[in-house]
Amino acid sequence: MNYIGIDIGGTNLKAGLVDEMGNLLATKKIKVSQISDNDSLVWTLVSLIQDLCQATDVPIGQIASVGVGVPGTVEIHSGAILYTCNLPLQNVPLRKLFHRYLPMPLLIENDANCAALAEYHVGAGRESKRFITITLGTGIGGGIIHNGKIYHGANGMAGEVGHMSIEMGGEPCPCGRRGCWERYASATALKRLTSRVLAEHPDSILRTVVDENAGHVSGQSAFIAARRGDPVGQSICHTYIAYLADGIANLINLFQPDTLAIGGGVSNEEDKSLLLPLRREVERLTIPCSEDKRTKIVKVELGNQAGIIGAALLGKKKRV
Repeated sequence: MNYIGIDIGGTNLKAGLVDEMGNLLATKKIKVSQISDNDSLVWTLVSLIQDLCQATDVPIGQIASVGVGVPGTVEIHSGAILYTCNLPLQNVPLRKLFHRYLPMPLLIENDANCAALAEYHVGAGRESKRFITITLGTGIGGGIIHNGKIYHGANGMAGEVGHMSIEMGGEPCPCGRRGCWERYASATALKRLTSRVLAEHPDSILRTVVDENAGHVSGQSAFIAARRGDPVGQSICHTYIAYLADGIANLINLFQPDTLAIGGGVSNEEDKSLLLPLRREVERLTIPCSEDKRTKIVKVELGNQAGIIGAALLGKKKRV
C-alpha cells in the first residue's frame, strides 16, 4: 500500500506519496495563501491527493491513509485543527469535512511531531528507542518519541520546547512569557544577535560578510565571519552555541534520550563550527554518565521532507 503525507507550512502546503518503506515517490505543493477558508482547505487536500495519484499512476483505492501535519494544536482523536499561530485555522473539523469527499482514513498531528516520527523511523533516530528532534527556524520546534510513540502529554500539547524559559525576566516572547529558549537560540534569534553586534562593530570582518550578501544578515553571517578569523563573528557563535546548549542540556536532563537530532538551516553549518563545540558544552551542562550512555547529538537526515514523510507514516504506524 501507499500513504499520503501533507505538511501545512507557513508559506507552502506540501503533499507527498510515500511507499511502505517510507520512500517519497512524488511531491506537490501550493501556496498557503491560496487557502481562504475551511472548504478551500479541504478541497485543496483532495485535489493534491488526486494529482499525486495521477502523477504516479497509483489508483486512489491503493492509498491506505492520509496524514496531515499542522503547525499548531490539534485534537488527534477527532481529527480537528484547534489552533494555529500563523495561519487562520481554528476549530476546523478536518477529518469530518474531508470525509465528505474521500472515505479513506485521515490522521492529524502537530508538524514537529511528524518530523520527529519520520526521523525516528527512517532518519537520524532509526536506531533509538527514545528520540528528540529540535528544529531551529523562526522559533524552535520539538518532537519527542518515547518507546516508539509520540509523546503528547495529558492534553496533546507536549513538545513545545521553544517555550521553556532559560533566562528569568529575559526577552519577551509572543507566547506571553519572558526568556523563552527560542528568543535566544532560534535562527531568528541568531540573526537578531548578529545584527545587534554588527551595529556595535561596523569595521569588523562581519560587516564585510554582510555587505557581500547585499547587506542581508543571515543565520550564516557570523559563522562565515568566524571562519575568516573575525573575533566578532567568533564571539557571536560562542554566545549562540551557549544558548543552544543550555536548552538542549535541559531536554537531556529531563528525558535522557538515546539521540537528539537538530534540524533547520543553522544545522547545515560545518560540524567543527557548530556540532563539535555544542557537544562539548552540552556535556559540561548535563548530568555526568558513561560515554556509551550519553545522548548522541546529531543532525537530522531528512531535511524538508521529514514533515511529509512523518505525516504519511501516521497511518502506517496506526496512531503513534
